Amino acid sequence: MVEMDRSRIKELMQAETKRFLRNHKRSKALFERARKSLLAGVPMNWMVRWAGPYPVFVKEGRGTYVTDVDGNEYLDLCLGDTGSMFGHSPKAVVDSVRRQVAKGITMMLPTEDSVWVGEELSRRFGLPYWQVAMTATDANRFVIRLAREVTKRSKIMVVNGCYHGTVDETLIVLEKGRVLPRSGNIGPPVDPSVTTKAIEFNDIDALEEALSPGDVACALMEPAMTNRGIILPDPGYHEALRKLTKKHGTLLVIDETHTICCGIGGYTREHHLKPDMITMGKPLASGVPVAAFGISQYVADRIMERILSDGTDESGLGGTLTGNALAVAAMRATLEKVITERNFAKMLPLAERFEKGVRDVIEEVGMPWHVVRLGVRIEYHNTPNPPRNGGEYDASKDHELEKLMHLMALNRGILLTPFHNMALISPSTTARDVDFHTSVFRESVKALVD
Repeated sequence: MVEMDRSRIKELMQAETKRFLRNHKRSKALFERARKSLLAGVPMNWMVRWAGPYPVFVKEGRGTYVTDVDGNEYLDLCLGDTGSMFGHSPKAVVDSVRRQVAKGITMMLPTEDSVWVGEELSRRFGLPYWQVAMTATDANRFVIRLAREVTKRSKIMVVNGCYHGTVDETLIVLEKGRVLPRSGNIGPPVDPSVTTKAIEFNDIDALEEALSPGDVACALMEPAMTNRGIILPDPGYHEALRKLTKKHGTLLVIDETHTICCGIGGYTREHHLKPDMITMGKPLASGVPVAAFGISQYVADRIMERILSDGTDESGLGGTLTGNALAVAAMRATLEKVITERNFAKMLPLAERFEKGVRDVIEEVGMPWHVVRLGVRIEYHNTPNPPRNGGEYDASKDHELEKLMHLMALNRGILLTPFHNMALISPSTTARDVDFHTSVFRESVKALVD
């Protein structure tokens, strides 16, 4: 394996920063103007996490490409960090949104589209009853409430390094066996150890220990981790997870927001999981804000009376715009025309091509890195073997190297997800796009060792 000179990272970063500044003058002007009215100069603070001295301001996105205000075009492999996983502005969704806007955006009443959506989600994911939310964060908040109602327990369990949106109970880190607020968690309302137990992914013994006291209402899990790179479950892990949650009376919630990259019914359908509840969000309406959560018959039987009580508007579930006609119309169009078997049949071979291209470069140059794929989601990382849990990933993360790799890609016309080295393949991605990434990746990796 080749050894990398750390001084080379600093050298390249200086050169790449100069290149960025030359090519993004309009973005710089907008950023300086925005800092006078927008906190941190952006409409949401994480937008400053992109590579470069300031964020690129985008002009438009179509399919797998976006164009910035300076006229630079990019192959977008981030795709809104899954929000536009199936491409920017698919025609079927654009047409549906246009029609629905003309007919009404929100009326606080159900539409026929909502019936179709409920039936389709039941068919794909195997749970009989569904509700609509605005974001996956909301969906996760809601199912935690339902789990506490059903079990009469207060605690939840998550894995270290998880991400389930801005749910207070999940913004945690596990340090030396203690559950603490995550370092970026602003103003946590309570000590998270009061509400949350945390374990490392793939640790069945820790799972048993966490559940055995009988005080955990639900285990909220991604079926494969996607926020600390891609971390796949060990063989037999999901069977043990389902067995132990049932044994200890804990409801199992699977968050499919990112893992819908595995197929039209997400990881749940592809691997025949049997959760009590499912949550999902971002890609369901091609970027129009909407989410959904499904519940089993067992859960439905135990919460229906409370759902239908006179205090529904004070239940902590939903808001005035939740389930609005526009969002549901966009979700129907996305499920019917975009998140389809036909599109996955096109996307999966390209994801395999992408994975192979990255692996070939790693082996060719002799870098001690690895690449892993989950459906049409691919990630590479600076360790020879994939981490098995969030703790291992965090201990190995090289922030300086990752920032450089992202900036080199951006300067050559490729956007990677800013928080890690993740790429998504959409229905509009082509073999030429994949090979373009391989070429840029090869150039960047070779620059590190030359």
